[in-house]
Amino acid sequence: MITPELIRKLPKTDLHVHLDGSLRLGTLIELAKERGVQLPSYTEEGLRETVFKARYANLGEYLRGFEYTTAVLQDEEALERVAFELAEDNIAEGVLYFEPRFAPQLHINERLDIAKILWAVHRGLKRAKDRFNSSESVRDGAVPEFQYGIIACAMRMFGEDFSDYFRRFLKVHRHSPKKRVFSMASLELAQAIVAIRDEYGLPVVGFDLAGQENGFPPGDHAEAYDFVHKNFVKKTVHAGEAYGPESIFQAITDLHADRIGHGYHLLSAWLIENSTILDKSAYVDRLAEYIADRRITIEICLSSNMQTNPMIRTIADHAFGDMLKLRLSTTFCTDNRTVSDTTVSKEVQLGVEHFRLTPRDLKHIIIYGFKRSFFPGTYLEKRSYVRRIIDYYQSIEQQFGLNPEPVSQTFQTVTSTD
Repeated sequence: MITPELIRKLPKTDLHVHLDGSLRLGTLIELAKERGVQLPSYTEEGLRETVFKARYANLGEYLRGFEYTTAVLQDEEALERVAFELAEDNIAEGVLYFEPRFAPQLHINERLDIAKILWAVHRGLKRAKDRFNSSESVRDGAVPEFQYGIIACAMRMFGEDFSDYFRRFLKVHRHSPKKRVFSMASLELAQAIVAIRDEYGLPVVGFDLAGQENGFPPGDHAEAYDFVHKNFVKKTVHAGEAYGPESIFQAITDLHADRIGHGYHLLSAWLIENSTILDKSAYVDRLAEYIADRRITIEICLSSNMQTNPMIRTIADHAFGDMLKLRLSTTFCTDNRTVSDTTVSKEVQLGVEHFRLTPRDLKHIIIYGFKRSFFPGTYLEKRSYVRRIIDYYQSIEQQFGLNPEPVSQTFQTVTSTD
């Protein structure tokens, strides 16, 4: 039986979690007071009522909460603190690997450049990692070590109210078409993270495209993705969250996506707008087959999708159920721990309860998170790490009286590191 206690103890990942959407509310309030940032309320209950609500009308309303979180993250101390606390919160619920993502360009100001921003976040994450990995249980091999990688997000679009950096960027390029300006900003970020990774060795493992999806297609940012692709940076794309299958198609073809963020509308044939696609059902079938065959992992965010998509009446209506039937590579993620009021354990519990996951199903999904991660070490180091995770997972199963699959069978299926 899969119990909440078992879920909490199992080693887990979070491959899709936004740093600026995952602040502790107490920290947000404290930072806002210290930095003179105006909030709608200075109590956690008040913020839940006015900003971080249970349901939103759409993705655009959901994203407005980030105006407050990014406003308090405009100095190194705040960035480092929030990164440290996010890692600590993940470790406390058994997450042993995660990939916090954020848009460094939203934090650029007269004191901060992209290098300083990434260093501050890295320092916070590393401090939490070093604290946990120096514990006796990790040192004696009883528990695998905690690891992380950082994903940098480019923005699909931005306006003059986004940040000082984007206001200046728009002013400098005011004679260029807006979409070209957006793609130039993405390319600038891509070039910066590759240079910083190579010069300082920071674990910047991935590149992402975030922001309002409808009206701002992934293909507009192909130049930036070509650059990171040719410099061996792994790639994920927010796609199929608030738009149809064509967005996912562009992500895997034009942007070389290794993973897809959300992917909720992968199978939504009725959302296809391209008039040249005559057989829409065949189109989504082929798209899903390609994603399945290439093991392109979909970062599932149940609570977040429920909040932003009025079509989803209950969790059981989520497209994850159809993805499960197709045996797609999926992994449970939080998206935003604060904005969606969730944890990895809660997302796993929702999956278990609403989709009747068996212990074997759950093992597949959790281990996929480790296998499809953008692990910052070498391939051989990743294989070794995943093997330790698998062994630890099976030891937890035994503690809870589950019957793990025979090692020979398991290694060929769920626990293979390939």
